[in-house]
Amino acid sequence: MRLRLLTFFLLLGLATGSYAQQTTNKPDRVKWFQDLGFGMFIHWNVDVSLGTVISHSLAGASEDYINRYMKELPTFFNPKKFDPDEWATMARLAGMKYVVFTTKHHAGFCMFDTKTTAFNVINTPFKRDVTKEIIEAFRKQGIAIGLYFSPEDFLFFHQNNIPLGRLQDKRQFPMNNPKLMEYDKAQIRELLTNYGKIDIMFFDGPGDGLREYAWSLQPELVITRDAMNTPEQNIPDKASPRPWEACYTMGTDWQYKPTNDPHKSGTEIINMLIEIRAKGGNFLLNVGPKPNGEIQIEQEALLREIALWNFANGESIYAVKPLPIIHDKDIWFTQSNDDKAIYAFVTKKRDDEWKYGQRREFLFPMIEGNASTKVEVLGYGSELVEYVNNFDASIRSAPTPLGLAVSAVNGQRFYTNRTWPNAVVLKISNAKFKAPEEKKTSKSGIDGAQ
Repeated sequence: MRLRLLTFFLLLGLATGSYAQQTTNKPDRVKWFQDLGFGMFIHWNVDVSLGTVISHSLAGASEDYINRYMKELPTFFNPKKFDPDEWATMARLAGMKYVVFTTKHHAGFCMFDTKTTAFNVINTPFKRDVTKEIIEAFRKQGIAIGLYFSPEDFLFFHQNNIPLGRLQDKRQFPMNNPKLMEYDKAQIRELLTNYGKIDIMFFDGPGDGLREYAWSLQPELVITRDAMNTPEQNIPDKASPRPWEACYTMGTDWQYKPTNDPHKSGTEIINMLIEIRAKGGNFLLNVGPKPNGEIQIEQEALLREIALWNFANGESIYAVKPLPIIHDKDIWFTQSNDDKAIYAFVTKKRDDEWKYGQRREFLFPMIEGNASTKVEVLGYGSELVEYVNNFDASIRSAPTPLGLAVSAVNGQRFYTNRTWPNAVVLKISNAKFKAPEEKKTSKSGIDGAQ
């Protein structure tokens, strides 16, 4: 009898465990995601032909505008220069380790082959599964695959007499709308069963019930937005609890914007990457391809500037963690996960700051060096400066009671005019990082001391 009861409870426990619902990202997968560091966001939707804000022009629009959007815009989608292999190659060159593509934005237009609605990319003159081709191209480059998905669906809202907008009506939330929940789940099932292993999911909207369903299909999936902090267009003032991911545009909009769209400089973007990694976050940088499928020239140029910086300095932003002090004035810090290296990012306020061939001295009060401490300039051998004879370009470092003293030459010649506006990175090995001791002070209460 006891044996039967024991067997019953054992089977019950196994059954309960097998049906336990996953409610969080797996810790090992979160660690994997944090080490990726840098990713490419891609916003592309049926309304790219108009160069409008992606999806949101439908919110509060007239009935005529909505109907024409849904019926006419698919007839214009025909990106004859679409080359996902070129996108993926550019992402890899820029040092991006993962991609997040907008499979369905709020408008409800599906950029994949779906059986749930005719409002999809197959029913356009292009007639190709854009999502499938992007996934295949980025996989070939060894880049992790992420899918953006909006639980809110303006087409569904319109068909079901729900106001077009976000988070303003309880029927816009799948948890409050069984029909919407079923619709979203059917599309998620297609995305997570038709395209192989998906690494990352970005739920841009209320994901209650959907995130658990996604994990039931692919337990190794890392869900970013909806399961972690993903600020848009801003970086937290201080290092935030990990994991987190900052999402930024290059210009002022997520999708292609043809009108008066000033872009950030390459230096601004590189400095953002440095700051985000120093604070323990991931950086998801957006591109908005043109209607013909090309990445616009301004954004390609920025990606190539980032690529050059990353080519020399990439080891300082992957598989790293934040330190107790994230920066000292214009110098930012990260540390390798194995504690073997500290990286000091020397950023510049002016193009002519720490010029080519110039020696500069540093004192790092928070770094404790020793006789074995080694300092390198990433991407530079510190042996010579081109065309200059008998020049000492060596690095000198010494532990002192005040901290690690370093003297280094900037010998990176990346442009013909020898002007490189971007951060130079010092790699410091065999050293310890220590937070400065807080000294308690007191003030005399004697008359006249106030």
